[in-house]
Amino acid sequence: MSVRINDVVPDFEADTSQGPIRFHEWIGDSWAILFSHPKDFTPVCTTEFGAVAKLSEEWKKRGTKVIGISVDGVEDHKKWINDISSYASCDVGFPIIADEDLKVAKLFDMLPADAYLPDGRTPADSATVRSVFIIGPDKQLKLSMTYPMTVGRNFAEVLRALDALQATTSKGVATPADWTVGQDVIIPPSVSDEDAKAKFGEFETIFPYLRKTKLPK
Repeated sequence: MSVRINDVVPDFEADTSQGPIRFHEWIGDSWAILFSHPKDFTPVCTTEFGAVAKLSEEWKKRGTKVIGISVDGVEDHKKWINDISSYASCDVGFPIIADEDLKVAKLFDMLPADAYLPDGRTPADSATVRSVFIIGPDKQLKLSMTYPMTVGRNFAEVLRALDALQATTSKGVATPADWTVGQDVIIPPSVSDEDAKAKFGEFETIFPYLRKTKLPK
């Protein structure tokens, strides 16, 4: 079954480039991002891992752990990390899950239940393992994105989405299109004008159903 928004994500045990983990225990009280790849030593994925590694301080500021997954083994992961570090000119401080049996890919519905890796496989055999999952401290899925193999992911957008999720979850608001930190947020229609005034102070009414205000501190 697919993992839907607000579902508790599957728990699992797996080997990683930094040792064995149990997923929910590894998340702990943090936010988490799981991002997947079809194979080690592939060009687009190398650039993506480098982009995530360069954002290490940004993830820390947001109390967020990141973890990659690829359907190769730990030793290949460790060798690939050397390439990623060289490309990005920084350390790769996050773990990469070894999913050689496709267990995690199938748990998260990234591949069909009958998928397998043939001898002499290519990245096309695991092409749909190409997703991003943002998970809250409550272990619930907050957001997911899936990309084709040919399109590199925009991790600035992943970071922006994480900011929006953390703001809306903690402050009881919504965010408009293209929202970034510092911009006005939306008061949910379920909140009356009276309650909005008490909770948020001043706000702008554009339509009865669209009201904007500053993000509460």
